[in-house]
Amino acid sequence: MRVEQSTPPPAFTLCGIGDEAGSALSDQVAALTRLGWDLIELRNVDSVALADLDDDSFDALDRQLEAAGLRVACVDSRIAHWGRPITSDFADDLRELDVLAERCARLGTGLIRVMSYPNDGLDERSWRDEVYARMRELAVRAEDAGLTLVHENCAGWAGRDADRMLDLLARVDSPALKLLFDTGNGVAYSYESYPLLRDIVPHVAHVHIKDAVGDADDARYVLPGEGVCRVADCVSLLLEHGYRGVYSIEPHINVRPHESPAALGDDCADTFVAYGRALENLLAGLGTDAARPPERARESA
Repeated sequence: MRVEQSTPPPAFTLCGIGDEAGSALSDQVAALTRLGWDLIELRNVDSVALADLDDDSFDALDRQLEAAGLRVACVDSRIAHWGRPITSDFADDLRELDVLAERCARLGTGLIRVMSYPNDGLDERSWRDEVYARMRELAVRAEDAGLTLVHENCAGWAGRDADRMLDLLARVDSPALKLLFDTGNGVAYSYESYPLLRDIVPHVAHVHIKDAVGDADDARYVLPGEGVCRVADCVSLLLEHGYRGVYSIEPHINVRPHESPAALGDDCADTFVAYGRALENLLAGLGTDAARPPERARESA
């Protein structure tokens, strides 16, 4: 897959979720370097979640990112995600947040991706109330640590519905809880992304870029702008409402985090780079004369 490069306007800060380019950190760094981007979003390294890396491995990661001149835009946690339903042990999420608080301070990032607990047999009211309680506690701890939790429109009680997202923000009532908008999640979860974004756009603090065709039973991921997710319209809407944060690619073409790492192929890095170039081309085609350059997502440590 080869896409010719077109330079996007300066209104955009671009990033990528590293493990979609390869399992090893060296492969992730190499792909971002090929793109010429200086931001990475961290999720897994050698198929190990960031919070589960031992201290020596994390120290090596920190050194390698610094040597490559890569800053960290966000870390993607497993807190409240599709693998931890509402009946899971809340202590696991609290422990992960404690570990990530220390590691985010080292990495110089303040954003942690979370979700809001898929149901597991509870009635609707009990599910909702437990989500409220857990998210309040997580937000208190995040605020104390100087972090912001960004809730993704993905799995969980507030994952697919704008009213629930806004209700969760209101109930938690903390500056440490904001929203992460993924342009491509609607196909897999049976909703339309653009109408949802219209309702939540003032609260978006981070953006994932992906695109898809098909439906929940057969979601197929494609280059940005080639699917049904209205990626260009979503970006334009974000710009109109003053969003000046990061756009982070999550291609899902070769890698999906809930599937086997065996899905990784030799062409992952090439696909990742081609995806980044396609996003650059899409952004370069948008009229952004009124958009001012963003602040840097993070100062160098």
